[in-house]
Amino acid sequence: MIDEILKYNRQFVDSHAYEHFVTSKFPDKKIAIVTCMDTRLVTLLPAALGLRNGDVKIIKNAGATITNPFDSTMRSLLVAVYELGVTEIMVIGHTGCGVQGMNAQEMLYLMKERGVSDEHISLMRHCGIDLDSWLHGFEDSHTAIEETVDLIRNHPLMPDDVRTAGYIMDSTTGELTKV
Repeated sequence: MIDEILKYNRQFVDSHAYEHFVTSKFPDKKIAIVTCMDTRLVTLLPAALGLRNGDVKIIKNAGATITNPFDSTMRSLLVAVYELGVTEIMVIGHTGCGVQGMNAQEMLYLMKERGVSDEHISLMRHCGIDLDSWLHGFEDSHTAIEETVDLIRNHPLMPDDVRTAGYIMDSTTGELTKV
């Protein structure tokens, strides 16, 4: 599959199809969106929000949540605010999220099935990584998004003048509901 993608990429560049997408690194709408990496949202989310290339910064992860105040998603938001002029943040979860109900023990079992050794898992625990917490999903998307919005709003490095709000998107229709 990677070879097919690379072949398409060469054609895309050679035909100058990229010219339609040229923009700057600064988001025109001054908004950053934290959302889920779910495949249903790849095209649906920008289409449902009327977004074009260059409008916003989109940060994707599993579940559209921030699990640690110093994780890469929070770092990306701080870069967006301080370096790229973002003044508003939307956290957008969605219906039917795969992280909802995700089980850490099941994930560890799947890792072992794919060849991750008990030694490597033990090493992570020895280094202070709480795998049961880190690999655990959430029970309720609404609550998970509320907690992420609260973490962003109250982060010691986030300025008070950045507006932050949470939403749940219907994975079929794209309709947003405020959290």
